[in-house]
Amino acid sequence: MINIIKQKAIQYFPEVQAIRHHIHTYPELSFQEHNTSAFIVNQLNSWGITNLKIIAGTGIVALIEGKNPEKKCIALRADMDALPIKEENEVSYRSVNEGIMHACGHDVHSSCLLGAAKILNEIRNEFEGTIKLIFQPGEERHPGGASIMIKEGVLENPKPAAIYALHVYPHLPSGTTGFRGGQYMASADEIYITIKGKGGHAALPHQTIDPIVIAAYVITGLQQIISRRGNPLIPSVLTFGKIQGGFTTNVIPDKVELMGTFRTMNEKWRYEAHQLVKDITEQTCAAYGATAIVEIPVGYPCLYNDIALTDKAKNWAKDFVGETNVHELDMRMAAEDFSFYTLQVPGCFFRIGTNKEDKQFLNAVHTAHFDIDENALKTGVGMMAYCAFMALKM
Repeated sequence: MINIIKQKAIQYFPEVQAIRHHIHTYPELSFQEHNTSAFIVNQLNSWGITNLKIIAGTGIVALIEGKNPEKKCIALRADMDALPIKEENEVSYRSVNEGIMHACGHDVHSSCLLGAAKILNEIRNEFEGTIKLIFQPGEERHPGGASIMIKEGVLENPKPAAIYALHVYPHLPSGTTGFRGGQYMASADEIYITIKGKGGHAALPHQTIDPIVIAAYVITGLQQIISRRGNPLIPSVLTFGKIQGGFTTNVIPDKVELMGTFRTMNEKWRYEAHQLVKDITEQTCAAYGATAIVEIPVGYPCLYNDIALTDKAKNWAKDFVGETNVHELDMRMAAEDFSFYTLQVPGCFFRIGTNKEDKQFLNAVHTAHFDIDENALKTGVGMMAYCAFMALKM
């Protein structure tokens, strides 16, 4: 069966490539993937995959039933949303939606899942059980489309025994894969702080409560959470990406707004740090006569790959792409809402290389020049189909 899946992944490459070009050309932001969703539904229907429904607004869940469909269920997931980035690639499939771009490879993920779906539907008489296809909205935006799909029952009727997903990885060449069992990616929570002082003339600071100066103390003080309150053996990151306050050179404003993110690899420490952010901010502001509003909406949990599941998938990858093309991944402080699924069922989140040996496609994700060596589509399609087929046999 491995050779059949390989051959079909190569055979359908032009079709999957065209699908990827279409999705890339017409990107849509998180929870606005209406046209993308309709396009995917049409593709599935054209291949005879009609047992599907729309959930979470634009999400899709579809079933491919083999022999004895109630025996076991395996889920495959891909995300669909794009980012608010203006594309700077000069390619025929460049985004036509101004200021929106598939800069994180979700067009690749959806295309790979579609290609795998076509193959799996054609070989459905060769396996027992059911394969659940999950096309997910809103991975890039809080609270994460995965959390919404789960609340709306995506993991029920039938409940999968395991779930798999892939992600592009420009730091490995196309044709390769990457795996890491256990802890892999960090939690991610957004931080919103409003510091309220008393505005006035810049030449009369003694008559004001300067929120800009106080914000500087707050930012500096909060960094001590990582360096002096956090266990140095637990990876943690606290970054502020936006400071907004003031209007001109000679006016002290009434307030300053800060926006940032906190990430860590430990769920207990995660919530302890949330409280420290609130306490340090409020107490620092109070010491200088200001007040603070601190909001930390809970975001994505840590992503934990089931060790046994990942070891199996890594061995399947060695069979599929060759042992030298399977790599061990380092932990990453980036986050993924696939982690919500892995809280419910055993999961494996792996990578496919998208670069060429000459580093032609080494631009990082979330940048205006991100693109892939499209030969990686063959690997992604084949690996998703093969993982699902083999997982049903476990």
